[in-house]
Amino acid sequence: MTVRGTPAPQFYHPSAYWEDRARRFSREGEGLAAVCAYGMPTFYNRAIDVEQRLALAPWLNVAAGTRVLDVGCGVGRWSRMLATRGATVTGVDLSPTMIAEAVLRADAEGVGHRCDFRVQDLSLLDMGEKFELVLGVTVLQHILDPGALRAALLAMTRHLAPGGRMVLLEAAPTAIVERCDSTVFRARHRDVYLSLFRECDLELHAITGVDPAPFRSQLLPYVRRLPGVLSLGLLAMVTALSLPIHALFGRRAVTRSWHAVFVLEKKTGRP
Repeated sequence: MTVRGTPAPQFYHPSAYWEDRARRFSREGEGLAAVCAYGMPTFYNRAIDVEQRLALAPWLNVAAGTRVLDVGCGVGRWSRMLATRGATVTGVDLSPTMIAEAVLRADAEGVGHRCDFRVQDLSLLDMGEKFELVLGVTVLQHILDPGALRAALLAMTRHLAPGGRMVLLEAAPTAIVERCDSTVFRARHRDVYLSLFRECDLELHAITGVDPAPFRSQLLPYVRRLPGVLSLGLLAMVTALSLPIHALFGRRAVTRSWHAVFVLEKKTGRP
């Protein structure tokens, strides 16, 4: 077990980067290393998965037959969960290997007939239909170019059906924090997202927290510099301290959370 992993590349080419991650990790266990924290131990990524599920739970109680677009679907963990609830899910991802693994996992769980997985670039998204729910979990934080970010959100908005809802979970602290940024990730100030939503004719229906405990974000910039045993021990300690705080207070501690869940609706009268 290691926290070393593979460091962020000097130059970020999204399709190549995510395909490499998928080939390395998408078939391991639940595939969390391919879509959560790169190079982190299993217990750490499982904690992230639990926290995300708790944070998203109120917004993913879909009715049978709901049409869902899962952007940046990875190995399909959200697509499969929603399909088991009766939704018809279209999942899109940059990586062909991610998509192939999502298909295999959906078939293995008996929900393949409710899932349609496709390789798509989010900023060029064109599915030819609209959806009652558009879901994105830690996707926009990996789109570093402002133009591509805006194009991606506009494309997602165009795919939102009248009366539909967009649910996004992103790193969006309320204070400028650059210590965890890398060539593949940006923790944008929350106001940046709120401004972008307004530009894209989206109204904020609700905003909730995810992970208010500060221990992980304070440790992560330094963990790879520490000796292996020490870094692993510290990671285990902060994970154990953080998880109960996030489970009990995460959704309510909005301003203190590192990540946020944004629940959005298209402005009235917009096509």
